[in-house]
Amino acid sequence: MKVSVIGTGYVGLVTATCFAFLGHDVACLDINEKRIDLLNSGKVPIYEPNLEELLAICKQNGKYPVFSTNASEVISHGEFIFIAVGTPPLPNGEPNLSYLESAALSIGQYMQDDAIVINKSTVPVGSGNWVAMLVQNGLKQRVSAQSGNTIPKIKFSVASNPEFLREGSAISDSLYPDRIVLGCDSKQDTLRLKNLYNELTEQVFKAPDFCPRPKNYSKVELITTDITSAEMIKYSANSFLALKISFANQIANICDYVGADVNEVMRGIGADTRIGAKFLNAGIGWGGSCFGKDVDALISIANDYGYDPEILKAARDVNYKQRDLVIKRLQEKLKILKGKKIGLLGLAFKPNTDDMRDAPALDIASALIKAGAQVSACDPIAIEHCRHENPDLNLEYFEDPYLMASGLDALVLVTEWKEYTNLDMQKILNLMSGNLFVDGRNQYSPNQLTQLGFNYVGMGRHAR
Repeated sequence: MKVSVIGTGYVGLVTATCFAFLGHDVACLDINEKRIDLLNSGKVPIYEPNLEELLAICKQNGKYPVFSTNASEVISHGEFIFIAVGTPPLPNGEPNLSYLESAALSIGQYMQDDAIVINKSTVPVGSGNWVAMLVQNGLKQRVSAQSGNTIPKIKFSVASNPEFLREGSAISDSLYPDRIVLGCDSKQDTLRLKNLYNELTEQVFKAPDFCPRPKNYSKVELITTDITSAEMIKYSANSFLALKISFANQIANICDYVGADVNEVMRGIGADTRIGAKFLNAGIGWGGSCFGKDVDALISIANDYGYDPEILKAARDVNYKQRDLVIKRLQEKLKILKGKKIGLLGLAFKPNTDDMRDAPALDIASALIKAGAQVSACDPIAIEHCRHENPDLNLEYFEDPYLMASGLDALVLVTEWKEYTNLDMQKILNLMSGNLFVDGRNQYSPNQLTQLGFNYVGMGRHAR
């Protein structure tokens, strides 16, 4: 089937690549010429494990996507037109819909008859009707010599197909999803989208060697619903996951007072099948482009209707206070931060990505620098992104954590990269001037590090 994807960010590029891998004819649109040139050369502009390898398989199979800045070429190609543009947050918490608006207008100007326009971007509840209006406005601009002043009689429909990808494991999440949500207002659209996803839902494709099919994984659950409910599913899912993390962090703070170990507490409650262990990871909180933006957007939606979503607001507040807690722990142990040398293990908001959006490391580094500390940082992937996006941040960067450790008064684990959760900690201690280790992700054993000679501080692990 012919698929068009507007936007080649994390969602758009992964979506396009996976559809091409499954055998569909895919064309992708982006206004960034450098990004398009890079993709046409077989390289990817983002760090996502196995994405470049999957594109290589598409090329071998003769299904390499068309990457272009030509809106007419890409949009007119698709029976299915996916909108996968960014919706970054505005200062008031509402999503910026300017890219979505531009995409919808362009679709109306160039789409073929009987196309389905599918929102893959995270959009406010009720955006389906708004996108339909914008596409119709685009059609009005499509006046040609052949049609005179008459709006072309082109039929289209709008659907919602929210994504649930995790950066760092987006290929696996796309090929072996927990569920696929299709929000449509007609049975015909639902049937067409089911056919588009048939190879995926039935798992009839050969799994790539670098991303094998999980054991006992067979068929994907397909959830069909109306457009508004599909939009609400996306916001609700991310908000609930954010809530689980913030709950774990609040329990961790209570554990600090009573002397319990939050890792053991979360292991105990996560074993309850009604709760589940995933996302009950206490630490310095979530970051990235999704959780904060989606929680803020759902709060804004509720406020539009005069409803105060107290739980969502609390989840957000608890999360950002965790970053301040790292500074407090350092102050409690070092007393004075001015002139102290402090190293940060990790810059990206999570492992296996170079994404610096809303990364806790940025807030922690800024607060330490403001307090007069000399701050250094290490990350396997995100150093160049951090430098480029934060040129005024006075950080000393290291690729080698052992080189960074030399002369440090304190070391903070910020991002739980596997490279940083299996360090030779005796070697680290011998290189440091001090012995303070703040385990912001609770990855190390307090007893083991204490026995080595560290002054260990975890998040909810006997800090007081």
